[in-house]
Amino acid sequence: MTTQDPDAPQIYLVTPPEFDLGTFPDRLTRVLGEVETACLRLSLATRDEDRLMRAADAVREVAHRVDVALVIDTHVMLADRLGLDGVHLVDGARSVRTARKTLGPDAIVGAWCHQSRHDGMTAGEHGADYVAFGPVSGALGDGEVAEHELFAWWTEMIEVPVVAEGGLTPELVRSLAPVTDFFAIGEEIWREEDPLAALQSLRDAMRG
Repeated sequence: MTTQDPDAPQIYLVTPPEFDLGTFPDRLTRVLGEVETACLRLSLATRDEDRLMRAADAVREVAHRVDVALVIDTHVMLADRLGLDGVHLVDGARSVRTARKTLGPDAIVGAWCHQSRHDGMTAGEHGADYVAFGPVSGALGDGEVAEHELFAWWTEMIEVPVVAEGGLTPELVRSLAPVTDFFAIGEEIWREEDPLAALQSLRDAMRG
């Protein structure tokens, strides 16, 4: 993933943890057709290989139709086998080198680093294309949140693109937009009756 303008964060869309293969592709098509999106992440809760493969096939068709890259959570070997654009790792910097070796230099390799500046820097040194921090609000995980200061420091000091994720609201998006390259948006829109309208609201907040 690359950024076109450091002052204009891009949207990094994340699928819901569960979805119906019969209906979700149409919802996704509507969203991707209306809002410019840099990347899509398949982020299912299941570890069933068949389910993951069928879901990947369904959303890849939608994503690639509009030239949006598709990465998958965690499963490096599935990303390789299915010819996806990359992988999003959730164990900080630990698997970055292995994923890069497996998937090659052109694949997207991202690292979720919670609130750890150190893990983020290590992931970047090991070849991560982006580092994601979060959640930015709420009581998710252990209750710790990634503060504005972390993103501000990262943007000033580190060249690796940074992603803000988890508990996004229009107010937080507006606040973080000057210090964030991407916003990873998932449940914030999929839980709404109209995901497109919800995403457009967050996109408008990115623009101030």
